[in-house]
Amino acid sequence: VLSVMSGSGGCHGYASRLSEYPHKGVTGLPEVADSSRALKSKLRRLVEMVREASSVVCLTGAGISTSAGIPDFRGPQGIWTLEDSAKKRKRRKVSSRRAAEGGASFESARPTPTHMALVALERAGKLRLCATQNVDGLHLTSGFPREKLAILHGCVFTERCEACGAEFVRESDVGGISFQPTGRDCDRCGHALRDTLLDWEDDLPEHEWDKTTEAFAAADLAICLGTSLRITPAADLPLEAKRFVIVNLQETPHDTQAALVLRAKVDHVMTHLLAELDLPLPDPPAPAPPPPPAHGDAAAAAAA
Repeated sequence: VLSVMSGSGGCHGYASRLSEYPHKGVTGLPEVADSSRALKSKLRRLVEMVREASSVVCLTGAGISTSAGIPDFRGPQGIWTLEDSAKKRKRRKVSSRRAAEGGASFESARPTPTHMALVALERAGKLRLCATQNVDGLHLTSGFPREKLAILHGCVFTERCEACGAEFVRESDVGGISFQPTGRDCDRCGHALRDTLLDWEDDLPEHEWDKTTEAFAAADLAICLGTSLRITPAADLPLEAKRFVIVNLQETPHDTQAALVLRAKVDHVMTHLLAELDLPLPDPPAPAPPPPPAHGDAAAAAAA
């Protein structure tokens, strides 16, 4: 079950599917950046920690996708932040669609430097597992291997067979939430396919959660990127590792327990980390070409 940590055709489509939930927690906290001098020192320490670690895991949140144009939820212009602001002004609740206006759609968004840096770390043998709370599918698009990726809250592009568990990743949002039938059948066994998105009261998928808790418990370093660490149980994952680092512009409930907290943009931190490790930053895979038009569509286009 998803819950919120207490403490001091895109994203709007997903957010509008979620059930009403009055306990989303703190939104709109100020973003604070480290001074250049402090950040330089912290970056040196982060590089040392990654070099020393034999088992590194990562937890990602909405903050790693904002540079792709996908809005987050709790930032100054986050979906829930804008909704809460409207409520405080006693105006009609801002819809999730309006809050996300101007953002990229899930379909058009491309992996960010942080997504690609994680691919590089995995390919170099430095990253054992990446667990993500994001539903945008950008880790899949980046080429990060599925067997080392734990998608904790589901993905808007993924259908899963209710019988054999086979997954099918589509090029567009499959719709639905809370494991509803999508109207399609499994190519392997013929049973119904269901969406994979969690609603507030849904349990995390056991197959994803088990491999995540195992990897974090065995890790000597967990790196938390762009997450407010307020949605449990995922928020408590870094506490399972020997030590953990937080890279986030807003404070989190676990800042005092972290070995290192960097107040900086994740893309800057991760590209710097790769440069210091002498690892090239891969280019994002080329977007899939659009499907050819149906015969009737082609004829209509020619006639026009």
